Amino acid sequence: MRGGTSKGAYLLASDLPDDETERDRLLVKLMGGPDALQVDGIGGGHPLTSKVAILSTSVDEAADIDYLFLQIDPTKQTVSRAQNCGNLLAGVGVYAIHHQMVAVADDQTTVRVRMLNSGAICHLLLQTPAGELQFTGDTAIDGVPGTAAPIVCNYVDIAGSSCGALLPTGRVIDSVDGVALTCIDNGMPVVVLNAADFGLTGSESPDQLDTDEVLKAKLESIRLQAGLLMNLGDVADKSVPKMCLVSKASDGGLIMTRTFIPHVCHKSIGVLGAVSVATACLVAGSCASDLVDIPPGNPKTVRVEHPSGSLQVQLVLGADGEIEKAGVVRTARILFVGEVML
Repeated sequence: MRGGTSKGAYLLASDLPDDETERDRLLVKLMGGPDALQVDGIGGGHPLTSKVAILSTSVDEAADIDYLFLQIDPTKQTVSRAQNCGNLLAGVGVYAIHHQMVAVADDQTTVRVRMLNSGAICHLLLQTPAGELQFTGDTAIDGVPGTAAPIVCNYVDIAGSSCGALLPTGRVIDSVDGVALTCIDNGMPVVVLNAADFGLTGSESPDQLDTDEVLKAKLESIRLQAGLLMNLGDVADKSVPKMCLVSKASDGGLIMTRTFIPHVCHKSIGVLGAVSVATACLVAGSCASDLVDIPPGNPKTVRVEHPSGSLQVQLVLGADGEIEKAGVVRTARILFVGEVML
């Protein structure tokens, strides 16, 4: 399925080996490894198209479906569960309804998903008129051609889901290699940095940034040190934290972003990465706060610009200003249902 701006294989846990080493070896082969282009599998030769969602019926009373996300690196041939994926998450509800894993309502159906990577809960709201899953609609998301039925993703209590705290270092600003940064985790561990500190405007294309080996070496040095500061340990072989360069918005949004995931520049931005960056915008004194004019009211709508357009995040604040809920709208599409020959 395509989920949001990503593409991946959705599999039942019961169809896979219990042994994780054996499972991961199978998944790498399924995607097309060891070839980096994944020409002999169903992957697309890019991190955004080399993803896996493993699903099962949840034993947690707060959820209907358990969802484990695995990122397969086409270059290193590694499998990581170090992060969630909010884009692939959008397809979990589609899978659950299509395969009759949940009861369907007559108008809208809520699928409660437990993200096993972090233990956090997300409520997916899908359109099911007359009890039938609706795929067509007029909702467009930047980075995906055409329109489809909307899927509302409401994340519940995700602050510190991977690092243990919204600001895992206990500080709004840290300094690594002489560069100021904000470490934040509101569903995705992200290191927020000012693009200007690297001599960039922040509007460079992903292709430009991917060929800047000096920049990538600087970012990786900072990332390895930030991982330790964020309670993530040695992140040399992990896909988190994400590195996000921010600058002033240029097309009516609140903030401009260029995100590395972690070694390739994202063609757009991950859902939960966008939630963490949007949250950083609301944290006084962060690397993002001086670049934005915070919108009034509650909830606050933050439009995060990225190379393919923008992603809108809605943040609901509690009485003390804490973020109680983060919502985004995604779409998803079933590409094929069948068997992969190994």
